Amino acid sequence: MNKTLSEFQGELASSAPTPGGGTACAVALGQAAALTKMVIELTLGKEKWQSGWIHAKKANDKTEEILTVAGDLAIQDSDAFDLVMAAFKMPKSSEEEKSHRRESIRQATLHAAEIPFKTACLSLELLKLLNNLATYGNANAVSDVGVAGLLASASCKGALFNVDINLNSLPKEYGQSMRNSCPNILAECSSFAREIMQSVKKRIAQ
Repeated sequence: MNKTLSEFQGELASSAPTPGGGTACAVALGQAAALTKMVIELTLGKEKWQSGWIHAKKANDKTEEILTVAGDLAIQDSDAFDLVMAAFKMPKSSEEEKSHRRESIRQATLHAAEIPFKTACLSLELLKLLNNLATYGNANAVSDVGVAGLLASASCKGALFNVDINLNSLPKEYGQSMRNSCPNILAECSSFAREIMQSVKKRIAQ
């Protein structure tokens, strides 16, 4: 979070395994929340958009929370994958060491699934706030709501990819709650994203 955008993009483009897609998803979520916050600020207190005040106020606290947490998730995602790589480097010269190494890899991999799962859940929470902002918020910023929706949708779906790739390398009994939740999160994400895009296009056309 303290890097310049150029530095971050350079690290993403390098052959280093971190930061990767999971971190990029969390950063995208932060950008989506920042755009949402901008639309909230452009709506509140403006008499012309008074019908949107209630929706802007409702969205404000959650948006500010996501702005803070998304940056933490970006860091945690990279750190979690580094822990997986460290676990693979553990000694395996005895059966006891092999067993300990195997369980360490599994626990680190489970943790590496939990971070993007949080990103996906927060992305979905943000998506649920955007349609009313698109419909009732400052119409001059409705395209920004659309961009926020696209970024939040990409963040959610991309994060779920990262959840899946980690869980798929684990025995089925690991991460069962996440396994059960992911399909519903994906379906809700797609539904809300479509709704937002329709509302944005309709508002622009008015």
